[in-house]
Amino acid sequence: MYRFPTVILSRHLHRRKLSSTTSQPLELPLSHPIYTIWGSNTAVGKTLVSAGIAASSLLSSPSPIKFHYLKPLQTGFPSDSDSRFIFNKLRHLHNRNPYNSRISISLSNRVLNVPPAAWTNQVKEINGFVGEDGSDSSELICKTLYAWEEAVSPHLAAEREGFVVEDSAVLGTLQRCFRDVVESGVGKERSEVLCIVETAGGVASPGPSGSLQCDLYRPFRIPAILVGDGRLGGISGTISAYESLTLRGYDVVAIVFEDHGLLNEGPLLSYVRNKVPVLVLPPVPKDPSNDLMEWFEGSFNVFNNLKEIMLSAYFERIQKLHEMPTKARDIIWWPFTQHKLVPDGRVTVIDSRCGENFAVFKAQKTEVIAPLFDGCASWWTQGPDAILQAELAREMGYTAARFGHVMFPENVHEPALDSAELLLQGVGKGWASRVYFSDNGSTAIEIALKMAFRKFSVEHGLIPDCHEDATNERSTELMVLALQRSYHGDTLGAMEAQAPSAYTGFLQQPWYTGRGLFLNPPSVSMYNNKWNISIPEEFQQENQKLESITFVSRDEIFHRRRDNSKLAPVYSSYISKVLSGFRGSSRIAALIMEPVIQGSGGMHMVDPLFQRILVNECRSRKIPVIFDEVFTGFWRLGVETAVDLIHCVPDIACYGKLMTGGIIPLAATLATDAIFDSFIGDSKLKALLHGHSYSAHAMGCMAAVKSIQWFKDPLSNPNITSEERLLRELWDDKMVRKISSHSAVQRIVVLGTLFALELKAEGDNAGYGSLYARPLLQKLREDGVYMRPLGNVIYLLCGPCTSPEVCNQLLVKLYERLEEFDVCKK
Repeated sequence: MYRFPTVILSRHLHRRKLSSTTSQPLELPLSHPIYTIWGSNTAVGKTLVSAGIAASSLLSSPSPIKFHYLKPLQTGFPSDSDSRFIFNKLRHLHNRNPYNSRISISLSNRVLNVPPAAWTNQVKEINGFVGEDGSDSSELICKTLYAWEEAVSPHLAAEREGFVVEDSAVLGTLQRCFRDVVESGVGKERSEVLCIVETAGGVASPGPSGSLQCDLYRPFRIPAILVGDGRLGGISGTISAYESLTLRGYDVVAIVFEDHGLLNEGPLLSYVRNKVPVLVLPPVPKDPSNDLMEWFEGSFNVFNNLKEIMLSAYFERIQKLHEMPTKARDIIWWPFTQHKLVPDGRVTVIDSRCGENFAVFKAQKTEVIAPLFDGCASWWTQGPDAILQAELAREMGYTAARFGHVMFPENVHEPALDSAELLLQGVGKGWASRVYFSDNGSTAIEIALKMAFRKFSVEHGLIPDCHEDATNERSTELMVLALQRSYHGDTLGAMEAQAPSAYTGFLQQPWYTGRGLFLNPPSVSMYNNKWNISIPEEFQQENQKLESITFVSRDEIFHRRRDNSKLAPVYSSYISKVLSGFRGSSRIAALIMEPVIQGSGGMHMVDPLFQRILVNECRSRKIPVIFDEVFTGFWRLGVETAVDLIHCVPDIACYGKLMTGGIIPLAATLATDAIFDSFIGDSKLKALLHGHSYSAHAMGCMAAVKSIQWFKDPLSNPNITSEERLLRELWDDKMVRKISSHSAVQRIVVLGTLFALELKAEGDNAGYGSLYARPLLQKLREDGVYMRPLGNVIYLLCGPCTSPEVCNQLLVKLYERLEEFDVCKK
């Protein structure tokens, strides 16, 4: 018996872009297996494979199964409908086998969204069942999410039919279908529900918005079955499709293709080194006289094998995700982490990254892979959106294949030269002439110190004019001038150049002596809607008490006219007095500072006027100036370099972190010709004898080239304003002021991609070792925002390409949790 009750579905009369109406995060449920069927090209048999997996699941399983077939994009509709093909083939296969007639199977086929032009009486929701009693013990559920009438690529059909669908809408609709999958599996075993998502065309075929489908579906990162091509030339196409998927981070579980007698499986198995199963289906009859029924029956063993591979990979993934936290706690030593304070269940399992979001495994109520906004930019390294991430992966793959790693001294390669030129044209424009590559920010600082000390020594006659450095005797100890709350890295030399802190104490660095004079700088922050300058007591003059200084807007703080303010001579007098009073055998041989923002020291904004005057005072005394821009460089503060904020240039500057888009470590120390010349001589011993095995490694240099260009190009970064000099304001001013007036907030700092706040705290609740902010941050993680504290200071760090809308959502979540946090503390 077979019945077809029909219900016409509701019309969607969208003629322009259809946007997502859901604000829910894109989560991939893991309660049951979900797979995507990809094709190496169009017409390679994706739908035949989907039908075969459905038949294997529904017609050979000893226990009841629910099988969901999802077709997100369908063109040529309604004459061509893959979901209807699946529906009909399963019905015919069921009726063909007498044994199956004793098994009841319910079936449904639905079309969710179509343009008005394709609306006909053929567009219906079709339901039915086959079998004896019509019960729902097993079920096939077919859904077409979006359909267009013209049989062309979705992006062309969408444009021609006035039914353009944004990526967010496709993903949102797909997620709602995933929720149906979860609901259908309540009370069932994991393997008793299976979902297949079949793509349209090939791996890189465009979706309705024009995005490649391999990019469109990347936020879910659903495990993949690749339908290859068994025809002549199919090996190349299949490998290309495989590489396109793996380059974007997809897990390809199996490759399957139709046999055309060319033994394509051999080269494919060799290419994937037997790590991915390759299955071969029998040839599809060119004249299917019995509607392919015999072909499906002859392919049953292959599809059963494929289904078992899919289930095995799924269970292996679930097991790994559950085991990872315990294994990590047993063998990994995490940085900046007191392991005793990491309770069970607090280890975050990161499955992947897509743009600014981690994809993390959550197993509280239901098992899902959920997005978590990387609010600390993975220790300030991150900035790429999903598109740039894919671009960087492609460029890195090309560069690794072309260069691997090559020796750098006295050599040059294109990525190193290109990145050096971009650095000098960008962050070093107008002052730098040389680029020295290293591997991370801390070592870039060590190099900068060596450069500065050499320059000072030459300038002040501390180095004899000889060809050999015959003695290690030091008649003069060289020191740095630096700022309290400074931080320049974890290597021993870099730590000597920073003020005493939790990082430098005897527990952490018993060798630390602090070889410098450390000034307490005036700082700027917003509190209760006003920007205020906090001036340390040592700046107060005997005959004049400095009044509280406030600003209506942040821009006033950076304006050059402040050079003529009453505060400028106060700063100058204090700095001159301190430098003149520094006497003895030690010499101040370098100024090193983080321009504008001190990061690890607590996200403090230093008064740019003070830093500008400090630079000028040092320069008048021929003391080389080092800017540590490892954190602040490359648009972190809304400009490519903080030089544009404090309106003065260094002699040496260090860059890292965001320079490569955060995909791989690389650092650069930029210097003037005068610094470089102090190392020139006839003896090799006079050269800068410093280097790293991976100096100027090609992959890092190529990533730097791509990232530097991407972030400053208005075509790729919509946040760049006119003349490519500034980022537009990312943080909503009303929300910023609202948070600054919150009773739990001591101060806030907001600039460029940074929003930071200090919670009001006293005693042990204040300072770097404080756990005061932990409950607040745990709640924010539940809201999908990952943050790490600096004691009672917390911060959000977005990327140069992050939309202001996303930043505002982050502030709203933060404010709501602050309200709860304040109530709890009271």
